[in-house]
Amino acid sequence: MKCPVCNAEMVIENFGIEVYVCENGCKGIWFDQGELRKLDAKNEGLGSALEEALRSPRNNHGQRGQINCPRCSIPMHTHKYDKAKEVNVDECYNCGGFFLDSGELTEIRDNRMSDAEIDAYTDQMANSIPEYKQELKDIDAEKRRAEDIRGFIKMMTIGYWHRRF
Repeated sequence: MKCPVCNAEMVIENFGIEVYVCENGCKGIWFDQGELRKLDAKNEGLGSALEEALRSPRNNHGQRGQINCPRCSIPMHTHKYDKAKEVNVDECYNCGGFFLDSGELTEIRDNRMSDAEIDAYTDQMANSIPEYKQELKDIDAEKRRAEDIRGFIKMMTIGYWHRRF
């Protein structure tokens, strides 16, 4: 697999799970879907390859442009990592893979948020989207309507049977 940043050949390394590392280039790391979650906290993973990757200095400070997924060849999306809101990562929305620039895995581990912080950050992000707020209002209105209908049906059913007996 070719590195999406520097086009060097990436090699498979064992971090406790197998990942692709741009060992002879920019030192970036490719994680297939679900793999990053297994290594995003301190004390997860093992081996000298992981230790070396964690020692690599930060290489990208936001100056690099958009990159293409090394698996799908489509543009990847840059966003804040959900468990470390200070760190930008590149994610492929097609295959679910992540590319981390050199030093980003260390930053993710160093800036990992607690569950309460993740919940608060997620709420903040969701509430900043106007459509999300409107959907919540619509859901509440539908719940109230369903309760009203249930109450009406219950009343009608009791009244119907009461008149018969």
